[in-house]
Amino acid sequence: MGRLILVRHGESIWNQQNRFTGWVDVSLTGKGIAEAREAGELLAEECFDAAFTSALIRAQDTLYEILQHNRHAEKYLCVHEKNSSWYEHYTADETDQNQLKIHISEQLNERYYGDLQGMNKNRAREKFGVEQVRLWRRSYDVPPPGGESLEMTAARTLPYFNSHILPYLRKNKRILVSAHGNSLRSIVMHIKQMSPQQILEYEIATGTPHIFDFNEQMELTGDLIMKG
Repeated sequence: MGRLILVRHGESIWNQQNRFTGWVDVSLTGKGIAEAREAGELLAEECFDAAFTSALIRAQDTLYEILQHNRHAEKYLCVHEKNSSWYEHYTADETDQNQLKIHISEQLNERYYGDLQGMNKNRAREKFGVEQVRLWRRSYDVPPPGGESLEMTAARTLPYFNSHILPYLRKNKRILVSAHGNSLRSIVMHIKQMSPQQILEYEIATGTPHIFDFNEQMELTGDLIMKG
């Protein structure tokens, strides 16, 4: 049985300040660290075969906090996707088999919010109008100025999911992904075969593990949201 565990990063400082974040690399708040810690405690007994995260520090810090509380992930090695090959240039050793591979990729980054990045969401509503901001945030295919729609986000996350994550699941592996609300929603939409309208109404809370189990035919057999 393949198992996929998706975790949205804990609360970031710009979540707390109600600002559009996107690809701006902001840190977690104290609450966000606590959320990641609680996720780690919930997942303490899971034995991961590989982990994936974005190139943004809030997702990475959430992942490392989860691993700090895991009873099986004592050692890990980071694979930096599309960065210098120097990171992965080494002579392999038999002890490497005990290391959890963490794949770090921009393809799992949050939706790029373009000109809205850094703007307070209430200020954006005052400037552009409530309905326009709602359209940018909640439509599937309408991007904000200079940014990505959810459809455009899916256009980079799903090929990565199919080429890097799905092969593990087909081999009945257990995979952890720490990423972002919109990049994860695009994956959930694909897994659960949801319509654009359904995924727009689907919320992923910060620091909350979503567990999906698959049989050998890659049919979804389990769908669980873990709560402390």
